[in-house]
Amino acid sequence: MTASNETVNLLKALSSQMGDAVEKVSSAIVQVNGRQRQSATGIVIGQNLILTADHVLEREEDLTIVTHDKRTLPATFAGRDVSTDLAVLRVEGLGIEPATTATGTGRVGEYVLAVGRPSGEGVMASAGIISAVGGPLKIGQNVSLEKYIQTDATPYPGFSGGPLIDGEGAVIGIITTGLARGVTLVVPAEVAWNIANSLGTHGSIKRGYLGIGSQVVDIPPAQRAGRDQEQGLLLVRVETDSPAASGGLMLGDILLSLDGNKVVNAEELQGLLRGDRVGKAVPVEVIRGGALATVQVTIGQKN
Repeated sequence: MTASNETVNLLKALSSQMGDAVEKVSSAIVQVNGRQRQSATGIVIGQNLILTADHVLEREEDLTIVTHDKRTLPATFAGRDVSTDLAVLRVEGLGIEPATTATGTGRVGEYVLAVGRPSGEGVMASAGIISAVGGPLKIGQNVSLEKYIQTDATPYPGFSGGPLIDGEGAVIGIITTGLARGVTLVVPAEVAWNIANSLGTHGSIKRGYLGIGSQVVDIPPAQRAGRDQEQGLLLVRVETDSPAASGGLMLGDILLSLDGNKVVNAEELQGLLRGDRVGKAVPVEVIRGGALATVQVTIGQKN
């Protein structure tokens, strides 16, 4: 076999694999009709539940979805979160197996597919790579997205709410143009599914607070208390009767981590104060007087 034939066979194998990946996820992708000018996309995440982008739902009544087998079904809100541009719809009698999620957020350079169902003509797809993985991203006052993905796969009109998938058809994340002034971002599946679970259960996202004011500071090597962390959050305010005060945090502490997650800026901290951590006592590591200390703080909930 010549080198050119080997190349052709490799391209055929890759093409076939990408086609199989789209086919695998296609039955879990639905068309979402929630605005006049352009339908959008949603993905089945559980029994009778669909995850989509919030900004594509311009009305709260007369919502419908269209399935892969051409059924048009009424949908109602299970919950929505404007700040992360995600919404969950409930569709009785949906009867479709949920999509499979990928492990991890993918790697820069990984080959991926953006998939949507913006019309009744079937699914559409475009190919590209993961061009960046970043976070946290500040997306509103005291709200940040802990992680995001960027891709050069083309999001055609109506792809918002649809999945970015890997070569095996597993969902890496949810595509949206509603977070950063029209820039296409992908909310990683792990983050999106956690938000969706809260929306489906509570109808909204529980966001926590500590009751502190902080600023990023560099930690000199001699004051790192045996850690290699170069920056932390210096507590410049601890509110009276706040969760922070009740847990024993003090003015002048340098906060290093919360619940085992390193914290080097306020956006990272805000990303951790959400969902299942609200109302729970979690360990908070600080440098206090040059020594490492750990206190237990019960995360409060914002009204």
